[in-house]
Amino acid sequence: MRRRIAPILLTLVVVALGITALTARPERAASPGRTADFVVLVGVAGLRWEDVDPQTTPTLWRMAQDGSIGSLSVRSAHRPTCPVDGWLTLGAGSYAAWNGSRQAGGCPPAQVTVEQPDGIGANLPDQESVVLHNQERLPWGTVPGALAESVRCSVAVGPGAAVAAARPFGRVDRYAPALPADPAGLLGSCVLSIVDLGTVTGEDPAARAAVAREADARLARVLAARPPRSLVLVAGVSDTDAPSRLHVAVADGPGWEGGWLTSASTGREGYLQLVDLAPTALTALGRPIPDRLFLGRPAESVGGRPADLAAAIAAPADADREAAAQRRVADWFFTLLAGAQVLLAVAVLPLLRRARRHAGPYGPEPVSRRVVAVVELLLVAAALAVPAALLADAVPWWRGEHAGVYFAGVTVLLLVAATAVVRLAPGHASTLGPLGAVAGLTTLAVGLDVLTGARLQLNGVVGYSALEGGRYAGLGTVGLGVFLAGSLLSAGWLAQRVRRSWRPPVMVAVGGAAVLVVGSPYLGADPIGAIALTAGLSVAAAISAGGWLTISRLAWATMAGLALTIGFAVLDLRRPAAERGSLGRFLAAVGDGTGGLTVHRSSTANFDTLVNSPLTVLALAGALLVWFALLQPWGGLMRLFGIYPAMRAAMAGTAVAAVIGGVLGGDALDVAGAAAALVVPMAALAALRVLDHSTDRTLPDAGRPSDEGPGGTGDGSGGDSGGGPDDAGPDRPAPTGAGPGAARTPDPGAGPATAAPPAPRAPGPATGAAGPTAATGAGQRAPAGLASTEVTAG
Repeated sequence: MRRRIAPILLTLVVVALGITALTARPERAASPGRTADFVVLVGVAGLRWEDVDPQTTPTLWRMAQDGSIGSLSVRSAHRPTCPVDGWLTLGAGSYAAWNGSRQAGGCPPAQVTVEQPDGIGANLPDQESVVLHNQERLPWGTVPGALAESVRCSVAVGPGAAVAAARPFGRVDRYAPALPADPAGLLGSCVLSIVDLGTVTGEDPAARAAVAREADARLARVLAARPPRSLVLVAGVSDTDAPSRLHVAVADGPGWEGGWLTSASTGREGYLQLVDLAPTALTALGRPIPDRLFLGRPAESVGGRPADLAAAIAAPADADREAAAQRRVADWFFTLLAGAQVLLAVAVLPLLRRARRHAGPYGPEPVSRRVVAVVELLLVAAALAVPAALLADAVPWWRGEHAGVYFAGVTVLLLVAATAVVRLAPGHASTLGPLGAVAGLTTLAVGLDVLTGARLQLNGVVGYSALEGGRYAGLGTVGLGVFLAGSLLSAGWLAQRVRRSWRPPVMVAVGGAAVLVVGSPYLGADPIGAIALTAGLSVAAAISAGGWLTISRLAWATMAGLALTIGFAVLDLRRPAAERGSLGRFLAAVGDGTGGLTVHRSSTANFDTLVNSPLTVLALAGALLVWFALLQPWGGLMRLFGIYPAMRAAMAGTAVAAVIGGVLGGDALDVAGAAAALVVPMAALAALRVLDHSTDRTLPDAGRPSDEGPGGTGDGSGGDSGGGPDDAGPDRPAPTGAGPGAARTPDPGAGPATAAPPAPRAPGPATGAAGPTAATGAGQRAPAGLASTEVTAG
């Protein structure tokens, strides 16, 4: 009865933990509703925070002092976001791109035709083809002109503003090709005005300063003529060349005094997306937001900004430099990591072949202990590479002239220190000692970063970039991979140290805490990752006590994942549209007939990531090493799994969670590659150690019944002898006898405890040569080949 009820109870606990993590959300301040009678959107393509100072841009400096500021990510449907793409995305409230062929990685001058047939408004004859291009050729279902369609009347000043203010059929309500000397009448004629103040381009500081100064002078005329009770938003609406950068965002008006800009789409103070500007304008005017058309969310102002504006502006300027350096460094870091782990896997193969020590006088010469020790240290270092790179972002390496060199130096120092900690940790000589230490350090490093705001992952080399516009808070793709691997391996390591009956609860306790960290909107903010980890945890808990992954156990694991998904989906759909998570938005899209676009975007993202990411190489190389080497009879992993079933459960759960998390999140094998960077080296190291002691003989604990009683294991596990904390293992001496056949204290690196060589004795009666009653003397020992199939400590 207990065995039948246990899976049900464990499933309920996992599901309850997951739903609790996913549905508890931070309380947001209620929307202030209408705060302005007029909104003026001012765009300066290419404007960055490094262009803003009291001498060059005094007007913008004073506006930033009085208002709220932030870093603007200008992601659009084209990479990089050229000025015409940025203006089109601003007016659409979703990712958009101008049609026509353009060179990759550049921004040639866009030829936008603006016709003025009546001298009041304007027409864009290319608008209809642009709308068809975004609707039929791009995966976002964007409707250019959605912002203008949401108000009765809008004003555009300049060609870029005309692109943003044009309705889907191409009409601009009121248009001026240039800013008048006194624009008061023009800006007050409609509730929404969009102004193009030019483009700041190039990398020459003097040239950029000259253009920024001219734009600032025109901004002064706009502020002098702004209507009463108006909100003015200034934004660097686009890039001007590759690579992408972060840009200026300033809001000045009632309720926007002296804070940081943020939105629900970023979840990070001081960060805003270009697609957030359209819903921000409509919210300030008290107009309804077309949720089906807008991907962005209204911006809001939060406190915590330094009183000194120079210090406040230094933060987004530094974030821009870090994001730019991160993209350059991340590519070669992951390429080197993949190459190093592949080379290390090749080097481990001959060691695995010769790791098994032969008991007889003949056999191949074993590999030198020094060589094995060096390879073990390299395996530990390879597994700790990602956590070391994460911690390296605590040092501002990106501020130097040679950012990549500084990052490499800091990462190597941290890697050496972490490897030394693992080497000197208590229990390092035991079979599972390094694995437990590495898993614990990885879980601690990533977990502490998430608990303190995930500051190391934002714009970090192994984190996520604000330039990509995909994530701004919580766990990133690489962080999810190493965290779920580290947490499940830590759970398995701890579960292996307790009695078999206690292993599933230990797995659920440790893994459940990890689900909370991953899924909570306060912390990891990754519902897909939490669902994937729940599925992996259910598999791990089901087989942690031994036995195969039977149909019934797989069914319980599947039911846990489905129950969590359905429970979260139901609760997420009941929230307001602006507060829904990714799963709730997807189901709402399915309900209104636009879910196909989400599926198309996810499949496209999976394919692009699969063929372009170095982490794909890590995942495939790790899978090949495990399948064609470690899982072979000479590879040692099957023996490791037989002796330590909780580790088998942890690794199986990691594989399940990593694959599900990557595919559902649109990351293909990236999550699996990050997990493999930790799991595969540790699996190889543990296999080497267990093979080194494969010929050791163990002394069975004949006088103590197993956990399930004298009848055996009771769960059909076959080889699981149910060793509990009292069993002889690598971390405690075996029982000793009084005669010459007493067991010796085991080698700390061994799995089971070994028996002393047999002492010669005269042959006895036939009845005492065999049978269950023969091994009752204190001097008896286990015959060669009768090894305990499980130990409880690593």
